[in-house]
Amino acid sequence: MAIIITEECINCGACEPECPNNAIYEGGAEWRFSDGTSLSGDYKGLSSGVTIDSDDAQDPVVGGALGADGNEFYYIVPDKCTECKGFHDEPQCAAVCPVDCCVDDPDHEETEEHLLEKKGSMHL
Repeated sequence: MAIIITEECINCGACEPECPNNAIYEGGAEWRFSDGTSLSGDYKGLSSGVTIDSDDAQDPVVGGALGADGNEFYYIVPDKCTECKGFHDEPQCAAVCPVDCCVDDPDHEETEEHLLEKKGSMHL
């Protein structure tokens, strides 16, 4: 599974620098596949199967709820999240979160094999 950040997020930002895939962004911020990865040029997302330019800005992932400060809380891009497989023994966002709001995303179930394949495709 990918990890999601729930509405209990207090926008502390502790999770963002811990992600080895740079899959965590501040609420409302655009993201790119190339951010924090070795990707450049066209990339075919393993989850979506769609080919895009890895440097193109993507719309923020909207969680639908507001964080403690009235802004969208931090979010995790499911197509970039590998649960830290291949880097660490556990998801680092969950390990550092002071309010335990980084949890498994039941809408994005993935095998360990798929997570490692995704990691390999982003970090050549």
